[in-house]
Amino acid sequence: MFEEYTFTLASASPRRRELLKGLDIEFSVEPGKDEIEAFSADLPHTEIPAFLARHKSETFHRELAPREVLITADTLVFLDEKILGKPHDRAEAIAMLQALSGRTHTVTTGVALRMTDRMHSFADTTEVDFKVLSDSEIAYYVDTYRPFDKAGAYGVQEWIGFTGITAIRGSYFNVMGLPVQRLYTELCDFLCSRG
Repeated sequence: MFEEYTFTLASASPRRRELLKGLDIEFSVEPGKDEIEAFSADLPHTEIPAFLARHKSETFHRELAPREVLITADTLVFLDEKILGKPHDRAEAIAMLQALSGRTHTVTTGVALRMTDRMHSFADTTEVDFKVLSDSEIAYYVDTYRPFDKAGAYGVQEWIGFTGITAIRGSYFNVMGLPVQRLYTELCDFLCSRG
């Protein structure tokens, strides 16, 4: 459907690669620069992921080719409007999962689509409920799966997701890191509106 375009995913995430493959779009992977994710303190928390996705797109390390579509994304976990980023160590991962235990939190992924002449961004939010997790369950998960590369210190597609998540309202794939159904719809609108 999009044969006249080339697509570049600017992400090192293997989960995003796997999810984008599910749309049957041919793409290359070219992670951008690692930068400190900075944003204004007065930016509403719901707008932060899309802001970061746009920033990743705007600071991509090279010029885009004609008819190339650059896809950037940023996923954040929020608990009571507090950002739970990637844990730096075991203790921080355990503390995050203890905070999520028995609670509802939100996962928001911001996505930016950019070509040489324009950019479009959007965000998708999913609510996730965890059962009350025991200390032994949390320790087992952290020590076995080492979720230090995952926002909120968990992967929905891993053991903790199978055993600890009781409900998801919204896109499951968004919790993995890319709301692919919404991405497909936004891509269609973005490319078809070019006339």
